[in-house]
Amino acid sequence: MGDSDDYYYGDGVMDSLGTAPEVTYNWVDITSDFFKHIQDLQLGELLHDGHLFGLFEAMSAIEMMDPKMDAGMMCNRGNPKPLNFQQAVACGKLKIDDLEPSELIGIIDATMACIVSWLEGHSLAQTVFTNLYLHQPYSIPNKTLKAYCIAVYKLLDCIRDCINKAQVFEEEDFLPVGYGYRLGSNPQSGNSYDASLEVTEQKCIAMLREQEEELNKKAKSIEDEANNGWAALAARIRFTRMFYQALLLITKRDSQSGADCVALLNGCSDMMKVIIKTAGKGTQPVENSDAPNPMGFEPMINQRLLPPTFPRYTRIKPRPEALQYFDELVTRLRHAWKITSCTNFHTALDFFMEFSRQRACILSRSALQLLYLSPSPASMASMAQGALNTPTGQTRPHHVFIEILRDSVKCFVNPPALTAKSGTGAPPAREFVENFLARCVRPFAVLLQVCGHNRARQRDKLAMLLDEFAALQEEAESVDALVSGAAGTAPRACFGTWILYHVLRVMIAYLLSGLELELYSVHEYHYIFWYLYEFLYGWLVSALGRAEGLSGEAGRRCEKKSGARKLKKRARPYAREGLLCQVLQNMCGGYYKALVAFKLQGKIRQPQSQFDNEAVRYKHRFAPLSVLTPPQVHYHEFCEMTQPLQYENPVILYFGGCKHFQQARNLLETITTPDQEVTDLLKVAKTNFIVLKLLADGHKKDSTTQPEFDFSVHRHFPIIKLV
Repeated sequence: MGDSDDYYYGDGVMDSLGTAPEVTYNWVDITSDFFKHIQDLQLGELLHDGHLFGLFEAMSAIEMMDPKMDAGMMCNRGNPKPLNFQQAVACGKLKIDDLEPSELIGIIDATMACIVSWLEGHSLAQTVFTNLYLHQPYSIPNKTLKAYCIAVYKLLDCIRDCINKAQVFEEEDFLPVGYGYRLGSNPQSGNSYDASLEVTEQKCIAMLREQEEELNKKAKSIEDEANNGWAALAARIRFTRMFYQALLLITKRDSQSGADCVALLNGCSDMMKVIIKTAGKGTQPVENSDAPNPMGFEPMINQRLLPPTFPRYTRIKPRPEALQYFDELVTRLRHAWKITSCTNFHTALDFFMEFSRQRACILSRSALQLLYLSPSPASMASMAQGALNTPTGQTRPHHVFIEILRDSVKCFVNPPALTAKSGTGAPPAREFVENFLARCVRPFAVLLQVCGHNRARQRDKLAMLLDEFAALQEEAESVDALVSGAAGTAPRACFGTWILYHVLRVMIAYLLSGLELELYSVHEYHYIFWYLYEFLYGWLVSALGRAEGLSGEAGRRCEKKSGARKLKKRARPYAREGLLCQVLQNMCGGYYKALVAFKLQGKIRQPQSQFDNEAVRYKHRFAPLSVLTPPQVHYHEFCEMTQPLQYENPVILYFGGCKHFQQARNLLETITTPDQEVTDLLKVAKTNFIVLKLLADGHKKDSTTQPEFDFSVHRHFPIIKLV
């Protein structure tokens, strides 16, 4: 029952050097006992011990030695036994010296494709470490290939370090497991670990630089540039060095590294143009083969290192797509570095949200997290976990973030409690404010960290984050009351307005994410857009107006005390944001009225009544929005407030929707420097205005075909198409 030569558990787990330990088994044959006892069972009956093997275990159980269920049996399906590094070299299938430029280019490009596959969520064992050259790089006589393989180890370790520090990955994003390969120390060098061969970061960079120079010399000796493989190879080595150096600066950021990192990333972009252009100079993968390169890669070499689980097919990213991925990755990293110039928290939060909308990869999202707060790279993750001290015991990042939040409040509402000469600066009032800001550190750090997760996971985390902000709202009201009482002035909701603004942004992001992720059915759209139109965007416009009023009041008070004369019109820092909120409020109003009209004309397919309960759906969609302010609108309130429109003439509703889209268009056209977001919204508003105008004039009046909602132009606000 189980031949240890055929079944992979019988071989034992291979260590990091590719050698299998000696294992002794004591097998017991239970076949006869099994068939004897099953005679007592009737057809269809199962016998199990409920305490040790319940339904959950039965559903997740693996049928061992079944190729369809056991990943380890992939090696035993008639395929030739995979050769390790020594065996492949011995039989002549793996060249380790006298390699042609085309062969080296093919190996490097295939390795880059494997790295991309790893960054997309596959395991190291099934991607990068299918490269046999990486198993024993010190046994490779070819200096270029040896230097590159060692650099890959250091690069993988740097990438894993960056992603682990940021802590914004989920199991579907990234697998950090090394399967015994020593990424952070000496790569495999035979059958033992040799500390004398330890490669430092600087030594690795020096090795690559030395190979660059050698390859450039060879490239200059060849006059035919079209067939100059050495120049293409030199570009790849140079890219590897510069990319590694840039990642080191990101993960170990200091205040002096900005210009160096940007210069390195610019150099990477230049090299990627050469690499993409010369991709055809390398050896190409064999058609219908799982190996990304004809030589040096063995897809099944690490199959026995995988845990006992269902087989998971790993398809290595095609080379053209992988090289394009690297090119875009460098661009994203260069863009992420701009966060270092964001001194205001509101600006930084907008940057994080916009970066997230681009659906960036896990590495660039992690880099952005590490770049924002200096000097400790791990500060964001540590604060988000509630540990405000760094692993070294320093508390500086905590205080840095408090100062960032203090500046954020001052810029937003300029409360008297935070002004240097304010009468509310008495010790008790100051202590209330300091304690409140300290309490804000974790929720706001988590908010930034949530922006680093993938879009699907963000929605769940935003719902949980609202609970923490609800607690902050109560505390903000208390602080406002205590500070006003200490100053003997009327209550001014400075801190409450600041918290309310962020609560509203989180609530809006939560609802809009459901549209982006296609979680809502079309027949649910009307109350989603109604909630945004009637409440959330209205509250947000009001909060911004109140913030401007509070900030302006503080400014006038300072001018009065200093005797300064008002020489020019006061700036409105939130004018653009307030205008965009009005635009989006009108857009949501247009969709709501159009959807009600569609429903009245029978153009929206409704679920069958016996399988549907709108009250339950409504409660489920808005359950996370239960905070102090704004108060949640319950289903019976929604029905009462929207009931008059249910008896309205659809034509009037279409005209009402037209007015909303027209108003949104007019507001957008007042923006003098439109960005891509404004351009997309303008296109949606213009198109929907025309569509609703046609419907109001009687176009397709008798049709009951459901309109299409096209989200290709904007992820949240679709173009309505009549079919």
